[in-house]
Amino acid sequence: MSFTLATWNINSVRLREELVLKLLREEAPDVLCLQECKSPVDKIPLEGFQALGYNHIVARGQKGYNGVAIISRLPMVEAGAEDYASLGHARHIAGRLENGVTIHNHYVPAGGDVPDRTINEKFGNKLDYLTEMRDAFHADKPSKSILVGDLNIAPREDDVWSHKKLLKVVSHTPIEVEHFGEVMDAGGWSDVTRNDIPDGLLYSWWSYRARDWDAADKGRRLDHVWATPDIASAGHSSRIVRTARGWEKPSDHAPVFATFDL
Repeated sequence: MSFTLATWNINSVRLREELVLKLLREEAPDVLCLQECKSPVDKIPLEGFQALGYNHIVARGQKGYNGVAIISRLPMVEAGAEDYASLGHARHIAGRLENGVTIHNHYVPAGGDVPDRTINEKFGNKLDYLTEMRDAFHADKPSKSILVGDLNIAPREDDVWSHKKLLKVVSHTPIEVEHFGEVMDAGGWSDVTRNDIPDGLLYSWWSYRARDWDAADKGRRLDHVWATPDIASAGHSSRIVRTARGWEKPSDHAPVFATFDL
């Protein structure tokens, strides 16, 4: 069985329903994981997705903030939802396909603007979320699993437009990168995107603040696709649909794709 998966921070699934439909029509992933849906589950606009054959959904939502959903053309059942750091936020949902693969969809807290938990509660929440992810994977080693989402960390020097200038900027600070690495190590996760594209600058997010985001190209790779060791070698054809960042009224994130042969 071969299937293609995409992950995308959509920044409001209702506001950008047409962009989701455009991606589904043009790129046709079998499974699409969305973050920052900003919608209660019963308000997610499913009719258009279902008309394109995406008849399966698992989701957690809340009004105006956060929210995660997995929509699929393949049969899928819910496989859990965690509230890491006990924030009461809709930040994780898991779905299991008929082939036994579990897909975890995460929206890790952004962490605010100041990388110091003593004066910025949001940064502390982010670190706590990652720590609890790490501990959960130590306690229950995942297998036959894919983890995707907006993890809000660009870990490598070539995952940001300037390693030197962003070392003190939230999403690329050493303590965040350290926590990111500990989560990966705890679950034995493999970075599918970088397995496929090992070298060179690679971004999935560009700030709304840039007058011309494409020309400035000051991006970060905040969105990730991981797999457990038993299936990591089945992942291939990774790509980032950069053009989606230039669509009308876009999200500030671009979709990240990978295909798995299982």
